[in-house]
Amino acid sequence: MLSFGSVVLGVSDVTRAAAFWMEALGYVPREGAKDHWVVLVPAEGAGPHLSLGFSETPVQDHPRVRLDLYAGDAAEQAAEVERLVALGAQRVDWDRYPDDPDFVVLADPDGNRFCIIDTSRG
Repeated sequence: MLSFGSVVLGVSDVTRAAAFWMEALGYVPREGAKDHWVVLVPAEGAGPHLSLGFSETPVQDHPRVRLDLYAGDAAEQAAEVERLVALGAQRVDWDRYPDDPDFVVLADPDGNRFCIIDTSRG
């Protein structure tokens, strides 16, 4: 049986991306980072790994795969959005928001889209 190992994001600057995601998620490098690759793991406990690999591929405006990060309620969601923007994320003017979204779309410093979900809404 297979098990989930890592989510891999293509980035143009591995060092910058690692700094952002380590601060955003409280992760640390699993081992020494290389110029073109690093695997980040939770600093404490178990959880999914996030691998960052150098890529020259352009960012997709509507990616087929993205990260969904969970917040417990709307207040936590708003606070996390502000914290991540202060770390270098950017708000995305998402053209596919429903009328009453439970998510906020952001982009990391490389432009990779991810969402902050208010899980209190079901």
